Amino acid sequence: MPLVLKGILTAEDARLAAEQGVEAIVVSNHGARQLDRVPAPVDVLAEVVAAVDGRAEVLVDGGVRRGLDIAIALALGARGVLVGRPILWALAAGGQAAVEQAIAILGDELARTLALLGAPTAHDLRPDHLVP
Repeated sequence: MPLVLKGILTAEDARLAAEQGVEAIVVSNHGARQLDRVPAPVDVLAEVVAAVDGRAEVLVDGGVRRGLDIAIALALGARGVLVGRPILWALAAGGQAAVEQAIAILGDELARTLALLGAPTAHDLRPDHLVP
């Protein structure tokens, strides 16, 4: 059964997880609720991706509120993003229709971001699309 390990925030932990054969790693600080002052997932994403070196999928969870956040995560090497709070807020506010609308908004924002960056698809995003 594939194993997905969530809560990785260091290159060393990512390397160890990949060496142990995990299928995927989720870069996450669990909403920073577990320990104050932990890094934001986006701030450690590139080093985690480099440490895994293609041996496992890398996903990111936390801080994804807009399509731009998705583009940033993908440009830094994430294979995908997990979106929690915007979907929960939409569900609470308007049920399934609001969730569908929230997902559509994220998709539209991502498409607009790609166009503004000159990236034909999300697969074309690279770190040099980002300002250091």
